[in-house]
Amino acid sequence: MGKINDFLAKKDIRFTVKRYLIDTLGFMAYALFATLIIGSILNQIGVVLKIAFLTEVVWPAARAMTAPAIAVAVAYALKAPPLVIFASAINGMIGGDPVSALLAGIVGAEFGKLVSKETKVDIIITPATTIITGGMAAFFVGPVIAAFMTGFGQVIMWATEQQPIPMGIIVSVLMGIALTLPISSAAIGLMLSLSGLAAGAATVGCACQMVGFGVMSYKENKMGGLLAQGIGTSMLQMPNIVKNPKVWIPPIISSAILGPVATVFFKMENVPYGSGMGTSGFVGQFGTLEAMGGTGFVWMGIILLHFLLPAIITLSVSELLRKMNWIKDGDLKLQI
Repeated sequence: MGKINDFLAKKDIRFTVKRYLIDTLGFMAYALFATLIIGSILNQIGVVLKIAFLTEVVWPAARAMTAPAIAVAVAYALKAPPLVIFASAINGMIGGDPVSALLAGIVGAEFGKLVSKETKVDIIITPATTIITGGMAAFFVGPVIAAFMTGFGQVIMWATEQQPIPMGIIVSVLMGIALTLPISSAAIGLMLSLSGLAAGAATVGCACQMVGFGVMSYKENKMGGLLAQGIGTSMLQMPNIVKNPKVWIPPIISSAILGPVATVFFKMENVPYGSGMGTSGFVGQFGTLEAMGGTGFVWMGIILLHFLLPAIITLSVSELLRKMNWIKDGDLKLQI
């Protein structure tokens, strides 16, 4: 048993939650942004400006390359050698959907790492092992897991339609928390295929975290911190949350308040790729426009629920907590 453990350690194969949940989902999000998300943004620009190259060439290519890019990104996250990383693109293509590509990337990368540089014909054995193991996982197991994730997402969307107030709160709060945690809310939204009201509530919850933390920490971080969190990621606050969990209260309260406002009054919707992005790169707003169109009412909902109200509510609650001494000066200072 000791020899096996030593061999796995030499190959950098460690069965941990951090590696398989946090690291892989994080790099999956990078792949999503570099293909599907940026492709969709360019497609929307192409539609508005009538640029056929963006709508007819770039957008189809971005969609087609999403799954291969995910598998490659996952292999990279697992610190796979080059032959394994490049072969993983085939596994992603076999998978075809984000969940199957994620699974194929993990399985193919780990088996590829096991045999890498162990034979004199490494250039054949390593990519072949990667493709066979990852491809089988994608082909036989991936569809089952993908169907489960999609079904679970459909349950969430159905429940949100039936009970928009409680589900608006739950979805908004949980997706907002996921965005700030070191996992990928964007990947979660896409794997669950969230759309409709549930996706709209998720976007609002994420926006409350990003805009909320940016505004409530302006005293410590000024404009640089506001932009880094408001259109970057609220994940930057995780070290401060660990030190003082009370700083998380204001954006969570904001999410809980505005989630049902989004589902009941504005009936905000979004598409899967935008549901877990909040205001990051304004992807959540592009997704909202794609799902709902660009009417004046939609723009009003975006301005109010994605920017203005999250800022007002979160700042108000945070100022109250500062007066209660639950949040002290310096508690939200970013180390960037």
